[in-house]
Amino acid sequence: MNQTVKRIDTASLDHLETASIDELRATQVKRLQWSLKHAYENVPFYRQSFDKAGVHPEDVKSLEDLGKLPFTTKADLRDNYPFGMFATPMSDVVRVHASSGTTGQPTVVGYTQRDIDTWADVVARSIRAAGGSRNDKVHVAYGYGLFTGGLGAHYGAERLGCAVIPMSGGQTEKQVQLIRDFQPDIIMVTPSYMLNIADEMDRQGIDPRELPLRAGIFGAEPWTNDMRTALERRLGIDALDIYGLSEVMGPGVGMECLETKDGPTIWEDHFYPEIIDPVTGELLPDGEYGELVFTTLTKEALPVIRYRTRDLTRLLPGTARPMRRIDKITGRSDDMLIIRGVNVFPTQIEEQLLKIDQLSPHYEIEVTRQGNMDMVRVRVEACSNDIARDPATCEQLGKRLQHAIKTYVGISTKIDVCGVEEVMRSVGKAKRVKDLR
Repeated sequence: MNQTVKRIDTASLDHLETASIDELRATQVKRLQWSLKHAYENVPFYRQSFDKAGVHPEDVKSLEDLGKLPFTTKADLRDNYPFGMFATPMSDVVRVHASSGTTGQPTVVGYTQRDIDTWADVVARSIRAAGGSRNDKVHVAYGYGLFTGGLGAHYGAERLGCAVIPMSGGQTEKQVQLIRDFQPDIIMVTPSYMLNIADEMDRQGIDPRELPLRAGIFGAEPWTNDMRTALERRLGIDALDIYGLSEVMGPGVGMECLETKDGPTIWEDHFYPEIIDPVTGELLPDGEYGELVFTTLTKEALPVIRYRTRDLTRLLPGTARPMRRIDKITGRSDDMLIIRGVNVFPTQIEEQLLKIDQLSPHYEIEVTRQGNMDMVRVRVEACSNDIARDPATCEQLGKRLQHAIKTYVGISTKIDVCGVEEVMRSVGKAKRVKDLR
């Protein structure tokens, strides 16, 4: 089955998805001016921030003028916990989401009914960009609750007219049972948890290529093109990248298009992107790598102005749509490890281990310090226990990966090749790094 149709009915697209750049930019300016005024008049933080910078919303006449405004950070949202950044009264807020708060005070996000409708629209647009239609069944394995993934995907799929299977995360055996029994066409889940589902399919003797499942919409964590290749080869599907973050909206800020699979198209009519130097804050031109920054153009309850995402990427010209794309997220500036003076991202190590067929994508990185030296240990599963039980093969694979990491990443590592299921699995965002320094 798994017959992938890589044609999109352009007649079904929203008007601004195919608008000229001039029309898009004019719409952005109009919406930007509204958003700045809305934030300034209704959020004390933004009024103080703008006034301190000596800038008034009326000073912003063009998109280029946005650079006059100060940045917003996650710390600002935490400092105004829980509802201090809301620009509407609570009587107009119909839903609240929040981050997990595992690394500090949670960040709280509010939505008016119009915000919920906009969110559903952009996720529906995203699923359609992946080749979805009202004729499809969508299995949602993102977590429901305060995390934005599950409900964001759910409402968007319903808006498109799909039949939604609201499975949420966890219960992997049941996930596979429902995929087998309900026969979904599309799955929305983190790529790391999709690997767990694929492992469970193997355990149950299910060939994913005999299922109708044709597309996976994967997000909520950085993943590489090598991971895409591995997922597509193993499952016989198209693996597509959806981008989003709670503070800006949730999933659906950008979506990779099936026709090109060359990075998520940012839905620029709602979210205006910039790239800055993460150290200096200097605005960088399209095509240069840096930190992604967003200004929301249509959000009511929680507008964010020049919000620093910490995601590292670059802006590229539009292909399947006139709107610009982002390249694959290489990592987050706050996830970057500095190992003996070398900047290292987990995705760089993932990229190297995925090039070795006998190793699986299940891995973890442990960083410790011995004296003044940083030590890095990578635990990675072999593809089978037969490989794991052969010490000579494990040693050879470990040396091969160690050499590749030293050559392409620039750090020395200790590699442990272990058996199947010896690396902790995740049911949501993968936790790849244990920094014990």
